[in-house]
Amino acid sequence: MVFRVILNMMKTKKIRGHKRIWKNIDQWKNANLNLDLDNLKSQGRDYVKIWVHPYSGLSLTHSHIPQPKAETKTRILTGLLDIYENWKTQLDALNNPYYLKIWLYEPRFSKSQVVCAIGDYINYYQNMFIHSENIKASIGDYPDSIKNRMIKFTWQQRLDEEFLDNTEIGYPEDFPTKNEYLENKKWFYNELKKPHRKIIFKEPIGDATESYAFKIGHVWIGEH
Repeated sequence: MVFRVILNMMKTKKIRGHKRIWKNIDQWKNANLNLDLDNLKSQGRDYVKIWVHPYSGLSLTHSHIPQPKAETKTRILTGLLDIYENWKTQLDALNNPYYLKIWLYEPRFSKSQVVCAIGDYINYYQNMFIHSENIKASIGDYPDSIKNRMIKFTWQQRLDEEFLDNTEIGYPEDFPTKNEYLENKKWFYNELKKPHRKIIFKEPIGDATESYAFKIGHVWIGEH
């Protein structure tokens, strides 16, 4: 919650050390190629986000991290496709219904992930996103090596939304000073003045919460 105030002060940070980042992408991909079936059966779902520095997590230097581009973006997408295909092979061997999709976010590509689910979570994820009124003509411009793999998928476009709820306000004791708490509270209610939709958000396990959804961009949902 305190981070909401910090985010407003962030400056764009220049990305350096691409060869090191590419090495980290390979390590991230290789570490996630195999789906943990025991965890999936226990939790009902599993996913792989882009845990590659500096695109994951919050910057501690108050800097905004730009989205992956060019070769870096291609390498990450290749990793997502490799993970998807390996997971699909494992899930097919179970001979049970499952949900397995790639979520490609635009413009927030760093949020992209591979998601799978079984049991009650299948329906939960099938209804995760709402339809987009303005359909984009193309999923993106990628090298032929990527396009040849992506045309094997069926892609559906949905809205990418940012979700807020009343817990974002927090409590005075969550903040270093009372003024920071009041500033965060002011930020929250200013956000609610922007166009949004109100929804009741409920997972298969847990209580329902009232949330506010703000349109950020689009997400392409792919499977084959």
